[in-house]
Amino acid sequence: MSLIIEFLLGVYLGLLTGIVPAMVAGGLGFVFKYFTRVTLPGLGVVVLAVAIAGISGGLLGLIDPEVVASPRLMVALVVVMMLSLYAHSQGDKLGNELPRRFSFRKLGSRTLSGDVIFNVGGLGKVEITPFGEISDLEGYPPLPGELRAELTNGKWVFPADLPIEELERRLEDRLRAQYQLTELDITIDTNGRARIAAAPPMGSLSKRVPEGRRAVSIGALVPTGIARGEQVRLLTDDRVIEATVLSAQSDPKGAPPVATDGGESNPIETPSAPQTTGGEGRITVAVSSEEARFLLERHRARVIVLPRGLGLEYEAVRALRKAGNRFKRQVVSSAIVGVRVDALETDTGINVLALRRQERPTEGSRGWSINPDRTIQLALGDELIAIGDRSAIEAFEARLT
Repeated sequence: MSLIIEFLLGVYLGLLTGIVPAMVAGGLGFVFKYFTRVTLPGLGVVVLAVAIAGISGGLLGLIDPEVVASPRLMVALVVVMMLSLYAHSQGDKLGNELPRRFSFRKLGSRTLSGDVIFNVGGLGKVEITPFGEISDLEGYPPLPGELRAELTNGKWVFPADLPIEELERRLEDRLRAQYQLTELDITIDTNGRARIAAAPPMGSLSKRVPEGRRAVSIGALVPTGIARGEQVRLLTDDRVIEATVLSAQSDPKGAPPVATDGGESNPIETPSAPQTTGGEGRITVAVSSEEARFLLERHRARVIVLPRGLGLEYEAVRALRKAGNRFKRQVVSSAIVGVRVDALETDTGINVLALRRQERPTEGSRGWSINPDRTIQLALGDELIAIGDRSAIEAFEARLT
């Protein structure tokens, strides 16, 4: 019975004198890990905690010959050491996980409910679906019925570790690029449901006309397969003009018939593409003002498509692939938050070609920074494009999990 009493008294004394050492140990562990990314040695923490506990015990009048000569002192020391080691580990863990950069936007950011997150290949994903009817924006024309129905039935998958504000921005970018919408207002709740208000595409042709050029349409025998952006040569009786194709339309009678799937109903629709089927039609090109006035006086021209070859950017990508390199576009996960770009490249062997920060300072190049600063620390929601051989890309993917 006396041993049990001594044990309980030792636990009591350890808890009484170990509170202050535990707070000091936790604070030191957090400070060292957060600011220097170095873990404070556990032995040093234990020695410091015992010294502080001895001072606290002396101030409380607990150090007397009766206590020193009893087993309760050893029990109290063990309790103090356990408390200090636990507090130190928690402080070290907090210093490693706590973000090193704060912003009022991040503090007020909302996150998704865990019920709507599903795993794909070990990574969390969320499916964003429209909620309710797609609304019109005031001051803009209403959406066409087909476009409204397509948006209503749409589903979009994004990484689940992004804040809701970032999900709203990415969904807006995707819808703008996919449907050429003029304006969007998107609100996503914690269940992954999006309320969407949109304005239809407006002035799509004028957006494609380069600065200082004019768009002119003229009748011609349109080549088969001509598409937007092609370089053509317009031949008239007295002049040759080189221009860029903005759009073209040929006689629909030359379109291929609708293919069937072998059944009795519901033929398979041939997917539409921004290309002509060839034949008599009209072509719209971008030319200078003087050339535009000349073409307006003509009713017809002959069209010759100029060879352009593969773009330099595609040639570069093809050369890199032939050399055994692979590309990987990835959203920064919690596993590499706070890691510098150069450290990530050294650990995995990849090379970061471009980086888009979650908080874009400007809208230039849609937020992408080519050949970014290697001292940048990655933040949750950043997006990067990496290049490397197969083993480097596999090491990079393993680092993300």
